[in-house]
Amino acid sequence: MSSQVVVDSGFETWDVAQLPDLAGKTYLITGGNAGLGYETAVHLGKAGGDLVLACRSMEKGEKAKAALQPLVKGKVDLLQLDLSDLASVRQAANQAHEKYAKLDALINNAGIMQTPPRKTADGFELQMGTNHLGHFLLSGLLLDLVEAAAGRFVTLTSIAHKSAALNLDDLMSEQKYSPTGAYTQSKVANLMFAFELDRRLQAAGSPAISIAAHPGYSNTTLQSTGPTGLLKCIYKVANLMAQSPEQGAHPTVLAAAGTEAKRGGFYGPQKMAEFRGPAGDAKAATHALNKDAWKRLWERSEELVGFQWTIPATAA
Repeated sequence: MSSQVVVDSGFETWDVAQLPDLAGKTYLITGGNAGLGYETAVHLGKAGGDLVLACRSMEKGEKAKAALQPLVKGKVDLLQLDLSDLASVRQAANQAHEKYAKLDALINNAGIMQTPPRKTADGFELQMGTNHLGHFLLSGLLLDLVEAAAGRFVTLTSIAHKSAALNLDDLMSEQKYSPTGAYTQSKVANLMFAFELDRRLQAAGSPAISIAAHPGYSNTTLQSTGPTGLLKCIYKVANLMAQSPEQGAHPTVLAAAGTEAKRGGFYGPQKMAEFRGPAGDAKAATHALNKDAWKRLWERSEELVGFQWTIPATAA
């Protein structure tokens, strides 16, 4: 399928060494205890940023915190969050408001991949409910904290978004379920949400911005914790060619804190068809650039999670 660069940022070789001093800035990372989220925390923390690891398992969060503290300059906090349970999302947002006056970036990183058919606590298809709807609600609830910092919403998608267009009439893959198909749908939704969010923020005159990123093909726990059967065997071989999570986190770090990042942009690796390499502008599939579909997804998401953003619909 055809694809294109959405925002021309003018570089193809961004590296974390270009980060400015992030002292005094706070970054909330969903799934910050493992994989890409953990490596994102390492990069931001080494540059001086304070970290909030939003984790489903507090035990794993404590282990990640202990590992991070000798490596980073900033503080490391934990926040309990289960994106597959909207009650947990609301509770996490309440706790964030109690603890923080601002967030310089909300990094919507956590995700699951190619799981067997399962439901969230609220009855959504697990991958769409976790990867998109959980982050959609969390972002809306934390809008004021990101705006207080004139900060950034960073949403992770995948090169898998290029595989198929979003079926807005079957968001929960009820008509036909496949682990890969449902994952792809959630990743298209992530990208469209990031673009529509920036459009609405800009139209509303908000000081916050939204940026999307993808890690290329990186060797993380996603390939071992979600897929089953043949898929799991395939990833064991494919991971031999994958880039490290440390390198895969670069586009996310750029989007969250790089001075070179542009609002409404989309960043990913620049080599081997965006599978690996230094960070720069990624190409979005044409089917993910339909603004009417962005709006429909937004409205449907508000309906599903029972939350209406304070950004007025007329501003979009």
